[in-house]
Amino acid sequence: MPTSALALIALAGFLAAGSPAPLLPGIVDSPDTEVRPAFSPDGRCVLWGSIGAPKTAWRILQTCRDGAGWSRPEAVSFDGPDNDFDPAFSPDGRTVYFFSNRPGGQGGDDLYAVDRDPATGAFGAPRNLGPRFNTSGDEWAPSPTADGKLIFSSDGHGGLGRQDLFEGELTGEAPVRGLGPGVNGPLDDFDATLLADGRTLVFASGDLKAETRVTLHAARRGADGRFGPRTPLAAPVNCSEAINNGPAVDPRRPGVLFYSAYCPALGPGRMDIFEVSIPTP
Repeated sequence: MPTSALALIALAGFLAAGSPAPLLPGIVDSPDTEVRPAFSPDGRCVLWGSIGAPKTAWRILQTCRDGAGWSRPEAVSFDGPDNDFDPAFSPDGRTVYFFSNRPGGQGGDDLYAVDRDPATGAFGAPRNLGPRFNTSGDEWAPSPTADGKLIFSSDGHGGLGRQDLFEGELTGEAPVRGLGPGVNGPLDDFDATLLADGRTLVFASGDLKAETRVTLHAARRGADGRFGPRTPLAAPVNCSEAINNGPAVDPRRPGVLFYSAYCPALGPGRMDIFEVSIPTP
């Protein structure tokens, strides 16, 4: 059996990797909804998306190391009165990507980038990624890669379903391209991240509007550059009957997968961020 196939089987076999645990209870995980953590490459700060009760603006919160512990969560400086969500650090820690429905975009939820000084943690002014990435529809969950691409989801670039997953070069003018039928299906495919091997994609798939059986899947990029076939991750990772999404990795802890789910028996909130050890492909 090819090595890539064996690795994907190992990835799907989360059952032997231990039970999911909440991420920093009382700091990150709370009674609110927490989605998709972003870890600074230096290990000093964690960003994530938060939705309070009742649902008001979606915010990006941050906690940073404070002595032996973590600081009280606060909204990042670029968080505004509109919806800001789905943060992700660039591999060098100098840029944070996110989506927002703030005025001045292409329409709907757009992808943005904001510069960050790794020495001080200070953020600059957000900039819209423009019409090559953004459309009049919704673009979500930007995920920069080590080889200079941005993986994201959109319902405005065409595709095979509602939200589909795409990737595009962060420099140049080449159009973005769909990740193909090995990943995208007829419903919503979104919230993707590459594991430490740079070839294994973990993403959410299902009926997001109905919030029923949205589950995490994995697909591996082959020698031809295409992903697939997709494989659902085994229990207990997909612990929710409703929605499991927001997969993420910490560059300092490559053997751990982070994700969000409504699993009240495991966490304190409506949706929490969990971590689970994963087999190394």
